[in-house]
Amino acid sequence: MSATPQKNRASRRVLAAAAGLATVGALVAAMPAGAHDRGHGHGGAHGHGHKPRTVDVQLLSFNDLHGNLEPPAGSAGNVSETQPDGTVKAIPAGGVEYLATSLRTARKGNPYSVTAAGGDMVGASPLLSGLFHDEPTIEALNGLDLDVTAVGNHEFDEGATELARLQNGGCHPVEGCYEKGKKFKGADFPYLAANVTKEKTGKPLLKPYTVWKKNGVKIGFIGVTLEGTPDIVTANGVKGLKFHDEVETINKYARELDRKGVKSIVALIHEGGAPASTSYNYDCDSPGAGDGISGPIVDIAKGITPKVDALVTGHTHQAYVCTVPDPSGKPRMVTSASSFGKLYTDTTLTYDRRTNDIVRTSVKSANHVVTRDQPKAPDMTRLIDRWNKLAAPIANKPQGWISADINGRGSTAPEKPLGNVIADAQLEGLAPADKGGAEVAFMNPGGIRADLVHKASGSEGDGVVTYGEAFTVQPFTNMMNVVDLTGAQLVSALQQQVSGPNEASPKILQVSKGLTYTLDLTKSGADRVVAGTIKLNGEAIDPARTYRVAMNEFLAGGGDGFPALGQGTNKLVGASDLDLFNAYLAAHSTAAAPLAPPATDRITVIQ
Repeated sequence: MSATPQKNRASRRVLAAAAGLATVGALVAAMPAGAHDRGHGHGGAHGHGHKPRTVDVQLLSFNDLHGNLEPPAGSAGNVSETQPDGTVKAIPAGGVEYLATSLRTARKGNPYSVTAAGGDMVGASPLLSGLFHDEPTIEALNGLDLDVTAVGNHEFDEGATELARLQNGGCHPVEGCYEKGKKFKGADFPYLAANVTKEKTGKPLLKPYTVWKKNGVKIGFIGVTLEGTPDIVTANGVKGLKFHDEVETINKYARELDRKGVKSIVALIHEGGAPASTSYNYDCDSPGAGDGISGPIVDIAKGITPKVDALVTGHTHQAYVCTVPDPSGKPRMVTSASSFGKLYTDTTLTYDRRTNDIVRTSVKSANHVVTRDQPKAPDMTRLIDRWNKLAAPIANKPQGWISADINGRGSTAPEKPLGNVIADAQLEGLAPADKGGAEVAFMNPGGIRADLVHKASGSEGDGVVTYGEAFTVQPFTNMMNVVDLTGAQLVSALQQQVSGPNEASPKILQVSKGLTYTLDLTKSGADRVVAGTIKLNGEAIDPARTYRVAMNEFLAGGGDGFPALGQGTNKLVGASDLDLFNAYLAAHSTAAAPLAPPATDRITVIQ
């Protein structure tokens, strides 16, 4: 794709209108870091009817779409909004029919508009996209006029060859073309992976950066994924690849762009943080104790060269618009737009034609809800309908019945009702001696991608769980493993939930019935798991005894920061997690006796 947009993009001014009319004094004071100090001329238009000195470029951005073409169901489809009286309201949001309308409306009246994304556009997708290896999502992003995205960790779920196919097109090597006479065209926007190189050659896997150009305005985009991608993706997905430090990589390519005369630079980083409030309209820069943002992105932002003017981030599925000081101490915008297309960020970058740089003090940014009370984009409705017809024979098959919502992704508690159901399904399916003889099962919380929602998603009727809905909860189709672990290794694994790489942001495993323990969040590190309270079926864990433990292949490989789980021996490979989940729904529910949300009483939490 040429970096110059062919379409005349436009956009509604939602924020600063006066940025381009800065006075000379303000302009000089607001010169971007590293800009030249000579020849400031007069503030607005200068010389003999030349173009205005500055031009406002609209940067629209979003992240972590995860193939959610249809509006996400249940609590996972809500965003939190703090009201003027301090109460918090849940607003249903997302769906590409509405995202397209939001972006197109936002572009109106803005001739300089560029749309960028922060990674995880695909992967862990609902059935509508996942069944077709995310071709529908790439097609939708083309229709949304996405200009550029960074890769996220989920872009590597199916490996580098499949990622290259999503970029370049061509039909799936095993399943072929899905529509007669139609060949998949690939993404008409570049995927950027500056910090991912091939082990054999040391060369970048994909383009490290791209330059967006219009009427002499040039903005460079550098894209990176988190350095820890190999820890959270199956080994096959990252085979033959090397992942490098985010800060070093961005600084290297920022110098390269700078040497080429590209002074305005935006970094797209698939790594993020956690704001003090989950409300999208929280003022991240409020000065109160405990306010602001924490997490990996803070140190990354502080280390990235002042040559970079703004950071679009992702991965944590949080909503924030914060300023974090760059290494020279100047504030710089760091944004993230939640996930699943529920929000988009609108950032105004004031571009100085004389210096070719962004006037940093004029940068304005805000997150906006992709509400579901606006018109749907007809082209996206047609796209969804087309793929739904292809998916319907598989998607609509009933698997079981539930009596109420069983929350997974939408639950913020350490122990999630749907996590218990999944872990119990894995234990039940793998407990028979010939299936592995499992005594306990562990499920990683990040692998639960949705809620089971009671309200019908289609014509199946309320309370019916379809194959499509079950797939949306567990879209990876991980093969299950049963392994031998000692009691000591089991205790270590539980402690690794809250220590080591998981200390700052705990990953609480979902456990099968019979396993109980106390999680004391008033303590720090591994001590938060109270070792003396860990019991299986009422008996204390014996450090010397061997236990048969069921988990998906990702956890069994030590993924998600659980090296203790990777030490298992006598491995037996069982059915897929999705097959066990569906078998459990079939065995434990009927239309007359639907499955109720289970109690969450396995982990006692002290806060």
